[in-house]
Formats: sequence, C-alpha cells, structure tokens
Amino acid sequence: MTHSPARPWVRDFLLLALIWGSSFLFMRIAAQELGPLPTAALRVTIAALFLWPILRMRGHAPLLRQHWKPIFLVGVLNSGIPFALYSFAVMHITTGLSSILNATVPLFGAIVAWLWLGDRPGLSRSLGLVLGFAGVALLAGGEASFKPNDSGIAPFWAVLACLGATVCYALSASFTKKFIPSLPPLVTATGSQMGAALALALPALWWRPQHLPSLHAWGALLAVGIVCTGLAYILYFKLIENTGPAKALTVTFMVPVFAILYGVLFLGESVTAWMLLCGAVILLGTSLSSGLVKLPGR
Repeated sequence: MTHSPARPWVRDFLLLALIWGSSFLFMRIAAQELGPLPTAALRVTIAALFLWPILRMRGHAPLLRQHWKPIFLVGVLNSGIPFALYSFAVMHITTGLSSILNATVPLFGAIVAWLWLGDRPGLSRSLGLVLGFAGVALLAGGEASFKPNDSGIAPFWAVLACLGATVCYALSASFTKKFIPSLPPLVTATGSQMGAALALALPALWWRPQHLPSLHAWGALLAVGIVCTGLAYILYFKLIENTGPAKALTVTFMVPVFAILYGVLFLGESVTAWMLLCGAVILLGTSLSSGLVKLPGR
C-alpha cells in the first residue's frame, strides 16, 4: 500500500483528535453525577454560551440568522443526539471501547456520502468498508455482552448507542456539505450548539438530577463544553469545508489513541489485546475507506 501525500489539513485533525479524545473522559466524570441527558444538554449549552459572544464580536450574527434552520438541524444530528448517546455509553462501557466504536464514523460517512452525494468508493475504499465493519462485528462479539454489568445495564446497549451516534455524525456531515453553504466555521459551530441546546432542554429538565453536581463534575462539564465542543467544532466544520465530509470524518480514527491513553492514566481502565486487535482492523478499514491510505494503483 502507498500513502497519499501529507496535506495541511492533517495538522488540524490531529489537534482535533487530541481534544476529542479527552471528551470521553470528561463525559464519564459528568454523567456519573448528572446522567446522560443533562450532561449532553449542559455540554452544548456551555459551548453555545462560549461561542455566541465570539460570533457577535466577529460580526457573523446576520449569517446565522439567515441560515439558522439547517444549522440548528445539524446541531441536533451532530451534537444533541450523539452526545446524549455517548454520555449514556461511557457510564456502562470503558471510554476506550467507546472511542474505538467512535472510529467507525468514517465507515458510515463513506456510505452516506456515496448514497447521498454520489461519492462512489473505489476498490481501496470498498475494501476499507468491509474491513472496518468486520472489525466492528468482531469487537462487538467479544465485548458487547447481553449480561448486565455492575451498572445494571448490558454492555450491548452501550455499544449500540455508540454506533447510533456514529450514524448521526455521518448523516450530519453529508447534510452540512449538501445544504449549508460555505460559511465561516464559527457560524456553523455556534448555531449547531444552539440548536442542540434547544432540542435537549426539555428532556434534560425532565430527567434532571436530584442534587447539584460537585465542583469536580462542573470542571468536567466546562472542559467538555468549552474545549471539546466549542473550540473543537470550529475546527471540525473548517475541516468539512476544506476537505469534504469523508476526509473530515477521518479525524475520528485518531481519537481512540488519545482516549485510551486518558482512560488508562486517569480512570484506571484496562485495555485488552482483543480490543487493540479489533481496533487496528477498524482503523485500517477507516483509513482505506476515507482514502487516506490507498492500494497501489487504486
């Protein structure tokens, strides 16, 4: 196999992977005290409050008012639903396993881009899809037990939640490319968090915790809201604008490297050889399906 030449956007997605890798850690800390829906709702609300003054200072508020409907919908698909699903998942499986499943985003992204945008995969990308989904099946078969764990929830449901979130990411990436014009990334990032916050407000109030979160949980919420969401989504939508949805989604296959490291260092999580093997198969598949790595002459 030969590697495609390095491009400037690679630096952006490496930084984004470093940031997003820590989001699994912060979500778990917060969700243990607040539950998944309040955690997701506060995450996007904090991000929106952080980004809105910056948007106003840059003079981009009129652009958001002009295109708010598709941007708000992207927020529901790309933030609201996935953040709630991942906040649920990390309460019942390790952050490392969650992040490996998150790496399937480019696989679903390639399929959605093919069916929706006509971005037909060649031989290398088709092989990558097969390898990637095979890796997911092997990983799920070895880790997704139907037997409830100490939390009272079977890991299978957490795995399914992760995969549901990745489908949402894939749909939102192609939706952004098709229906949202070339806008400053700050506009899309801010509007999407506002849309997600509005969508999650009532469910979060309904399932609100019965106690105030600790300072530890608030610190995790601020980190995941400002850094892992507010700043990160500016980078993310910039990648979509510059490289297209299929390549932008390749950022997710670097996330497990950092997420597993954070989980081991700060949560004392263990990493099995089976997880690493299946993760390697998934990463190979995603790198082929995204076009970052190609077969010779393909």
